[in-house]
Amino acid sequence: MATSAPAPAPAPARPVFVLGCPRSGTTLLQLMLHAHPRIALPPETRFVLPAYEDRLRFGDLRERGNRARLAAWITGRKETRFDELGLDARRIAARIEHGPPTLGSALGIALKSYAERHGKACWGDKRPAYALHVEEIRRLFPTARFVHLVRDGRDCVASLLGMPWWHRGFDEAVATWAQVMDVTRRHARGLGPDSWHELRYEDLLADPEPRLRALCAYLGEEYAPGMTEPRRVAGAAVPARKTWHRRTRGALDVSRAGSWRQRLTPDQIRLCETVLAGRLTAHGYELDGAVRADPADVLRYRRVSALRRAARTKRRALDRLTRLREPGPVAASPAAVTEPGA
Repeated sequence: MATSAPAPAPAPARPVFVLGCPRSGTTLLQLMLHAHPRIALPPETRFVLPAYEDRLRFGDLRERGNRARLAAWITGRKETRFDELGLDARRIAARIEHGPPTLGSALGIALKSYAERHGKACWGDKRPAYALHVEEIRRLFPTARFVHLVRDGRDCVASLLGMPWWHRGFDEAVATWAQVMDVTRRHARGLGPDSWHELRYEDLLADPEPRLRALCAYLGEEYAPGMTEPRRVAGAAVPARKTWHRRTRGALDVSRAGSWRQRLTPDQIRLCETVLAGRLTAHGYELDGAVRADPADVLRYRRVSALRRAARTKRRALDRLTRLREPGPVAASPAAVTEPGA
């Protein structure tokens, strides 16, 4: 009598990181993913990148005392926003202290614990800033998958200018979108479709189901209809202090797409279309046909953009030097990111 072959073992969990330009809709996408019965993405944290950038301060994590100091830094400081995850800080600190001796493992334990709290298997994180730190995320989590949400640069700029926390001005907002588009384009080519998935905010608003089905296929998950109603989880997954995300508590609002026409001045539109034209059309956005910006405005923008790019080049050079002083590997161990309670 023939026996059936045993079912294949499930593939190891691969963390997912949602990224994009600030104000590109990443919080909306986070909620859509969090509405899936097997996927959990927490409110924006502030411990992954800061811990990586300051990793030498924690010393050799093969020493338990150093892991305890790292655990206290993650779970006990207001700046990390760990308290917004709703986790038992003492329990997570103990898991980190007794866990594998790498920075990625410690961070993975904290993020995975959030998914476990919600009874979900797939975990990850969302933060727009990850768009400029993909290399660092891949060092910490070598199997990471990335989801890049693209929004019309003119809308991103208009939205940034209306944020209470944005104090860098118009040119910096334009340069931010341009830099994110350039950096993520290189990652999309280098990582390929197994580790990089891109979608447009406007398409997600207008017709969410096919975009979410494609996203679920990329993640190896079945599509869940509840994903198109992110407002159902917004109250629990978006901190109340983030008043600029209040629209996530309502129905999907397609009117937000293209609102730059009313929110930017004619001079701002001209500058955007002059310096962003190629990037906008490459992502399927039509130009308004505005005349070219004043050369003085373009020169001012170029200076701001050059400073941003120089700062990133310097940061990457410093990171390479810091790697030479690392006392051990930083990558998460497979056990820390796949086994329950690791």
